[in-house]
Amino acid sequence: MTVIATARVFADRIGRIEVSATMAVAAEAAKLRAQGANLVDFGAGEPHFPTPRHIKDAAISAIEANFTRYTVVPGIPDLRKAIVERHSCDFGSEYSIDEAVFTTGGKQALFNALQILVDHGDEVILPVPYWVSFKDIIQYAGGKVVYLETSEAENFRITADAIERAITPRTKAIILNSPSNPAGSVVSAEDLERIVRVAHERGIYLLLDECYVYLNYAGKPVSGGSFTWAKEHIVILGSLSKTYAMTGWRAGFALAAKPVAANLSKLQSQSTSNATSFVQKAAIAALSGPQECVAEFRAEFIGLRDYMLAALAKIPGVTCTKPEGAFYVYPNISAYLGKGGIRTATELATRLLHQAHVVTVPGEAFGTSEHIRMSYPVTKQNIDEGTRRMGEFLTSLR
Repeated sequence: MTVIATARVFADRIGRIEVSATMAVAAEAAKLRAQGANLVDFGAGEPHFPTPRHIKDAAISAIEANFTRYTVVPGIPDLRKAIVERHSCDFGSEYSIDEAVFTTGGKQALFNALQILVDHGDEVILPVPYWVSFKDIIQYAGGKVVYLETSEAENFRITADAIERAITPRTKAIILNSPSNPAGSVVSAEDLERIVRVAHERGIYLLLDECYVYLNYAGKPVSGGSFTWAKEHIVILGSLSKTYAMTGWRAGFALAAKPVAANLSKLQSQSTSNATSFVQKAAIAALSGPQECVAEFRAEFIGLRDYMLAALAKIPGVTCTKPEGAFYVYPNISAYLGKGGIRTATELATRLLHQAHVVTVPGEAFGTSEHIRMSYPVTKQNIDEGTRRMGEFLTSLR
């Protein structure tokens, strides 16, 4: 039998993306743990709290009631009603249940949105630094990433003027993540309104990643959904992961005008179909139940942010902007590049992991070369120990 070799085995589109950097770091850390290493983990982007009791109880009750079959693709009507009502209550948005789609995590909402909106050659404006998956998912869809540089001196803030300057005739979409991962920067209410207006007037889709919207420490949380006159060009990408400590539940959603929502659901019908049925019941409990946990989580994160910043300030040569939201710090470690044979932030993060047993994510994954990302939902004892190890390692470099 003659085997004919093909010039290409895998589709071109899989070559446009890389393995998620945060997942790669987590996998390497898991290997070291299995070998007995005592790690201090600042890599994982998730709350350190357990999921609130009433949410877990709702899932348990659903399982015991045998609510374990398929549901309609965009989620059961009661869940979509809860999504719409929570967003309307908190932000004054005006969506119907037909404009809500429940997804297997916020990442699926983003992935689906880019797949249905972006064609080959379409430009998508992406502020830097950016969450690791934005670039790859744009490229997987065939889009061209237009990087919008921000200034560390201005706390990586995104402005309407900068967005407007980046728009070209080929701009199809703009991605805004506020508060942002990794830098914790927040788009002001004034700039957000101007960006929404510009996008709406030019027929550009605005994809608003609001996974950290309730973790805004600069003031009252703001959503683009508040600008109801622009709903036609806005896609809200939401998640319950950070707000309710539900990262492993994979519970996200999208809110968009009916034609967009219908196509999001259409694509999902050919991939995962519905998100897990009993998770949908838990999501209803999260969105419609007591909200005290949201404020409690936020207050705890503010305290941990300040504690982490104080600990980093003790390390010579390390500087860090003050995050206005989310739960990450993004320290500048450029003072140590070129020492000890370390040339890049990736090399520094790798050495930190293997030699100091401190888990971080290198800035190259987020589009910058002089930073590392550190997640601070950990105990204060871990912050003390992790920054002590980090300081000893860095200052030993020659």
